[in-house]
Amino acid sequence: MIKVGLLGAGRIAGVHAKAISNHPQSNLAAVADVNNAAAAKIANSYGCEVKEIEEILCDQSITAVLIATSTNTHSELLERATAAGKAVLCEKPVDLDLARARECQSQIRKNGLPVMIGFNRRFDPNFSALRNALVGGEIGKPELLSITSFDPAPPPIEYVKSSGGLFKDMMIHDFDMANFIMGEIPETISAFGTSIINPEIREVGDIDTALVTMQYADGKLAIIKNSRRASYGYDQRLELLGSDGLLQAQNMLENTILKSTDKGVLGAKPTYFFLERYMTAFIAEWGAFMEVVLENKTIPVTMDDGVIALAMAEAATMSLSKSTLIHLSEI
Repeated sequence: MIKVGLLGAGRIAGVHAKAISNHPQSNLAAVADVNNAAAAKIANSYGCEVKEIEEILCDQSITAVLIATSTNTHSELLERATAAGKAVLCEKPVDLDLARARECQSQIRKNGLPVMIGFNRRFDPNFSALRNALVGGEIGKPELLSITSFDPAPPPIEYVKSSGGLFKDMMIHDFDMANFIMGEIPETISAFGTSIINPEIREVGDIDTALVTMQYADGKLAIIKNSRRASYGYDQRLELLGSDGLLQAQNMLENTILKSTDKGVLGAKPTYFFLERYMTAFIAEWGAFMEVVLENKTIPVTMDDGVIALAMAEAATMSLSKSTLIHLSEI
């Protein structure tokens, strides 16, 4: 049984606490957060202790930690946790600053402990099945990938202020998904963005609606569409055109009932938010991390993957600010 320390007690930490506690070979031993009430809520729900971060890192009986604190703490905690001998699963992104992320990348290599980055969507059964179908040759050579990722509503403006911007906070998941599906990184990135949903988002220097196009060395293309508002729910779809066919991963719906009458055909909306849509993926992600820790399996989402996705977000940010195409090699 692996004893686990949870760093952070916000909404995403609650999701991870459930995954850790439900796994037969992991035990949530302690939680730490600057918000004592939030930490106590998780502790009461899962029967663990509330501790300070330093206490968790110094506790030799705790051999793995999950970092779900604010993004500006990720790099430091990754370094401290691996230096303390802990295996780590860390929420994305590695950092908001690419240079700092690369410093962290170098340091954890020296520390030599397994680190996995939390791009949970790789573990979604539908997206995984789509990739497996591509790898299995079912649609020939990939030519055009389209990723749609729309949130049901914008986050609070206080969150936006410290998020690092849409590309690093939201679209970074889609950059990693493109890498996961395509099996390689693009050569060029071109970004377009605007703020048309909430004027407060524009006022703090961010965007709420974005489009990114990417081209690969062999000419294939990918397009990512993000919006902070989709009134009908959490819209998460993939479409991949290949030389011999098309693969699609459609939305998860609230139910599968269709009502057909003389007025038309009506169906359910997509699930409302990521907690409903991706809970299966979070559970599978933790299971994969446990296989790394217990069975020494290959890390499925590495620190390198995290830094590459951050570099792509940086390229998109630069493209938007300069209104030009960016070669990823520049980043």
